[in-house]
Amino acid sequence: MGEELIQHLRSRATELLLREEWNESVQAYSHFISLCQHHISHTHQRPDLDHLLKLQKSLCLALSNRAEARSRLRDLANALQDCDGALEIEGTHFKTLLCKGKILLSLNRYSLALDCFKAALLDPQPGLKCEALNGFLERCKQLEHQSRTGVFDLSDWVVNGFRGKFPELAEYIGPVEIRKSEIRGRGLFATKNVDAGTSVLATKAIATERCILPDQNEELADNIQLVMWKNFIDKVVESASKCKRLHHLLSVLSNGEDEDVLEVPDVNLFRAETEEESALSMGKPDMDKILSTLDVNSLVEDAASAKVLGKNSDYYGVGLWILHAFINHSCSPNARRLHVGDHVIVL
Repeated sequence: MGEELIQHLRSRATELLLREEWNESVQAYSHFISLCQHHISHTHQRPDLDHLLKLQKSLCLALSNRAEARSRLRDLANALQDCDGALEIEGTHFKTLLCKGKILLSLNRYSLALDCFKAALLDPQPGLKCEALNGFLERCKQLEHQSRTGVFDLSDWVVNGFRGKFPELAEYIGPVEIRKSEIRGRGLFATKNVDAGTSVLATKAIATERCILPDQNEELADNIQLVMWKNFIDKVVESASKCKRLHHLLSVLSNGEDEDVLEVPDVNLFRAETEEESALSMGKPDMDKILSTLDVNSLVEDAASAKVLGKNSDYYGVGLWILHAFINHSCSPNARRLHVGDHVIVL
């Protein structure tokens, strides 16, 4: 009966995964994984090497598939745990290495992602997967170079009249630090002289919301903005509820109170490659605090100090770029924001 149930659960979970029913797939794989782990523990008591290897292979694939489903749900921390569990069983499992690499790439952890893709290349029979894998490798190398140098080549996109997809950009933190402002609160300051036109910061928004506002109907425009704001808040809350690191980063932003006694965070806290989620705690998001934090720190794309490139220039947009929120207002500004898709580059 146990073997029949395992086979049934595996078939059901696989079917749900292929149908892209991610939540149901996660539930089915979780049931299968628990049952599989139970059988493995009992097999250790009554050794049957062939049966044990078969169960471990099934467990490895199930963890890999659950990681894929969780990654589609943006439950990336648990997806990475599943990848690590699968790789403990089979360190060269191609599908898991590819999945983990893609997750790390989406988290802007380019060096670690590159390591996964390089390890996947060692698979003895990748077959037709080579082309896709080489594509990920090239993307990783380009983004890793951008993240180290802050050099972003937008020339082809500009020459083509900003048509097509937005260029893929890395996150970059240049020669900047957070420190107390001589006037009030905290601010982001350059640590050395920077030539005009040099990028000093580039990050992707935690969340954005955009729409086209009517010119002639102010009341309708106000109502649309209210809906936008609600959607924007929902996106931030959903992201924060799934990611310890983001939850923590939101907590270091000002909510408009006690500016002069706020802790000054190290800028390295905002570097994705230094992420250590296991050391962070996460409670339930405090809605009042999130609302006040977003009210103080959200940026409107259509601003005097900003330039929006591409199709987004036709929209009214609002977003949250966490490190950019530390940049103080100046009546004599020495930097500008360049918006490219959901990224903002500070020049």
